Amino acid sequence: MINWGILGLGRMASVFAESFKNQKNIKLKGIASYSNLRNFGKKFNIDKNFFYEHYSELLKSPEIDAVYISTLNNSHYHIIIEAINNNKKILCEKPFVISLEEAKIVHEKLNKKKLSFVEAIAYRSHPILEEILSIINNGEIGDIKEIHSSFGFKVRKVRKKSRLFNKELGGGSILDLGCYPISFAELFRNKFGKIEYLKTSGSFAFPEVDDHAELEYVMNDNIYVNAKVSFKEHLSNDCIIYGSKKKLRVTTPWLPEQKSIIEIYQGDNYYKKFIISKKNVYSHQLNLISNYFSENFENNFNNIITIDKSYNILKILDYWMKRIKN
Repeated sequence: MINWGILGLGRMASVFAESFKNQKNIKLKGIASYSNLRNFGKKFNIDKNFFYEHYSELLKSPEIDAVYISTLNNSHYHIIIEAINNNKKILCEKPFVISLEEAKIVHEKLNKKKLSFVEAIAYRSHPILEEILSIINNGEIGDIKEIHSSFGFKVRKVRKKSRLFNKELGGGSILDLGCYPISFAELFRNKFGKIEYLKTSGSFAFPEVDDHAELEYVMNDNIYVNAKVSFKEHLSNDCIIYGSKKKLRVTTPWLPEQKSIIEIYQGDNYYKKFIISKKNVYSHQLNLISNYFSENFENNFNNIITIDKSYNILKILDYWMKRIKN
């Protein structure tokens, strides 16, 4: 049995808590927040003895095995460090930290203590990803030549105090959305595959807060990658892999539905593959991560974002952010 605690009770905390329904060997045991404790606890039937007004209280509780960090981006680092000091297993919302300096410290401390850590990029736990990898590994589309992916939406009210546009809160399109297209490309990078950066571009809503950005690079010496993120416009929000034989397109990669689609193109010919699941993407995530934390190695955990992968992704995001500022 894994007893979970949630730190921060915003929208994603509610989504995560809903995922505990009909799950086995896991329980939402405690919650910590500066507000909304009573309403949240009542909604999800949590014993009020495990309501905590301060994050530290939950992190010190011997009743809690694993924590889900669902607070603002700029608070993740300090909470992760305290969770490490209390030997908790950690699932943290993306981005797990907001600077490469913070990432280095977290990476070092987690590896030193050998604690389990996962960054909550939920699509990595969905069955559609296994199907995509199976198609590619079976040689159906041939050798990968190019990967194009995007995540963007138009924010109609651009406010400097909003978490999306506030540098101090970890805002900016690259930091908030960039982990999605980059983590997708990272699925296909060799363990020691090099990255050759080609081009960066972007624009800013406020000084040092990007609202639109594009990155081009080559990895493994032969795969071209194009990643694009935006708060200024609704992008195609898909992933396209160009192979030497065929093209593969994922229509809803970042939030796969219970009926998801993979499109395969060869010239003028086109067909679809449907992936049907009884659970939503967040239930898949909770189930897989809980099994990982329980060391139930009957499962395949290759696709989840562990600390080494998080660190590699943030190194790319860090380069991207710094280059468009110059």
